[in-house]
Amino acid sequence: MAVGQSNPDMFIEVGSNTRPDSKLQNCCVNRQRLHSIITGMVIFSYGGMDMAQSLGWNLYTGIADTQQFSFCWFIGVIIGAILGAAAFSHVPKLFFYAFATLLQLIDAIICVSAPYNYDAMVAARYIGGIGIGFISVAFIIHNAEVAPNDARGKWCAVEQSGLGLGIAVQVIMDSMWNPALPIGNNQVHGIIGIAFAIVAIAVLMLSVESPIFYLRRNDCDKASDCQWQLMDKRATPRDQHEALEENKSYVSEGIHETIGHDLVVAIVPFIKMLLCRCLVAFSFSMPLTQTIIASSEAWKGTLYSWPIIVWRILRWIGTLISILVMDKLGRKLLAMLGLVCMAGLMLGMAGIYSNYANTQSPYYMGQVCRLSMAFQMFAGLFVACTPAYMGEAFPMRVKPFCVALIVCIEQLIHIIVIVTFKKSPDSFYKYYLGVGIILLISMLILLVTLPETTMMTLREAGHRFRRLHDITFQDPLARIRQRGKPFN
Repeated sequence: MAVGQSNPDMFIEVGSNTRPDSKLQNCCVNRQRLHSIITGMVIFSYGGMDMAQSLGWNLYTGIADTQQFSFCWFIGVIIGAILGAAAFSHVPKLFFYAFATLLQLIDAIICVSAPYNYDAMVAARYIGGIGIGFISVAFIIHNAEVAPNDARGKWCAVEQSGLGLGIAVQVIMDSMWNPALPIGNNQVHGIIGIAFAIVAIAVLMLSVESPIFYLRRNDCDKASDCQWQLMDKRATPRDQHEALEENKSYVSEGIHETIGHDLVVAIVPFIKMLLCRCLVAFSFSMPLTQTIIASSEAWKGTLYSWPIIVWRILRWIGTLISILVMDKLGRKLLAMLGLVCMAGLMLGMAGIYSNYANTQSPYYMGQVCRLSMAFQMFAGLFVACTPAYMGEAFPMRVKPFCVALIVCIEQLIHIIVIVTFKKSPDSFYKYYLGVGIILLISMLILLVTLPETTMMTLREAGHRFRRLHDITFQDPLARIRQRGKPFN
């Protein structure tokens, strides 16, 4: 039977008044969503802790703060993303979660056992980066495939929320650390990683494979079973059948086009997502770390002060707010709001740094500190919108490679900033002015090109991305129309 065709036997089964055993259905309900939340909060949180160490929050570890130590994690992410893209279509997602958790565990064990060994810590960071890169591609695409059409944004956004939580934990721990403690900073870092890895292992069996994975192998029975496990408890057999048929149409459309056709139609979405996702690299960078440290010390007289704590928590809060409202207000609206505010705040910091005398003034550095905190809040709003777009934008067969390539370019931006940025007032002025202009121009381009895909199926969203321009925002009547569609 060709993918995309209805199986008469299946139709009779799901269209009847019978349904799977209610106990089985109840135990399976939302288990993938529970898995997404827990996995995002443990695997990506530890990745966020490693990322924060790379971007300046390595103050009391006893490890030399070299450029190699800073960029090795990002190189690991690049390697992992390439491996993940190559393996995505061939192995179940459970393997991705298990392998990434194993690499995280190895990273954490090295941190505990050799916290002051430079070479060992660099190796641990490569390993941890590979794990995050490997799981990032699978997590984004998998959640886009299994999430309900009216909630895809928030389930994909768990990736950025988890990273934000991990960054907050590392920043707060590092900035408030007492060097007199009998345990090392890296050891606590590793202990947290081990605990996260244990939790991730414990929830592995909650993962539900995407029906699309099995439909691509013409295994409709397994696809139907997975579809049932992803349905809402209010769903009827007909709802399940319609959802499965939509997935069949998506797969059928994907496999009946040539690779050349897929690559051509992926060009416009790729440019849009390259512009959108790579801006995430500017939302947390080495210059921003050095700015908040310097401005907090100048304003409050010490690093051990509340602005740094608030600075990091605000980003995580921003991602949580985005998760709560993005599928109601629309992802495009939040993304544009976040970008325009980020651009304005960064240009404001550039204005203060344009005068060297301001960098010696507690008043003006206090203003920089306040602008930095506000910037992180709006950065959280923006970055949380990007994973869902990444999971929707590309044709099915080339999607893993397009997502991986964009993830790699995002890491390259971090590496370039780490290697080229020099700490001086003039450098801060040039950086904030340049990035502020980039953010503003990107916002204007995305305003007229980025589609609003809330409530759409993957197939509809993919088609929408292929338009050269798209100025629409969330349709206020979309949710009313959605009530007549199948429960997911």
